[in-house]
Amino acid sequence: MMSGSTWDAIAPMSDRDRIRVVVRAVVRAMRDWGLNDAEAAALFDVPPATWSRMESETFGDVLDQDKVTRASLILGIYKGLRLMFKGPAQTSWPVLPNKGEPYYGRRPLDVMIAGGIPAMSAGRRHIDAILEGH
Repeated sequence: MMSGSTWDAIAPMSDRDRIRVVVRAVVRAMRDWGLNDAEAAALFDVPPATWSRMESETFGDVLDQDKVTRASLILGIYKGLRLMFKGPAQTSWPVLPNKGEPYYGRRPLDVMIAGGIPAMSAGRRHIDAILEGH
């Protein structure tokens, strides 16, 4: 999904209305997944105070290329899970240990936090591959 020139196409976002919509969507996904503030801040790679501003809808910063990429991946995973599962698995998948590759018994959330964008991208590809197989 994010290879070669596609990375170049992801630009920082400065339009306040678009940022507000993206931030709300990311916060909703994290809440639906049941992440605590520390986990959510780590996955989005922001300080806890910034995450708090995002949750309270007082975030007024620009979303740089990293944050736009993370938002895209988080929302893609969120949508994929909603398409793939019905019921609790829609929201619990990121926080439950997963025996499959590339998780090997770890929670997808922990793998994505530790591995950053490459691991988040792998998680998105994993979900997409499963969806394509259905």
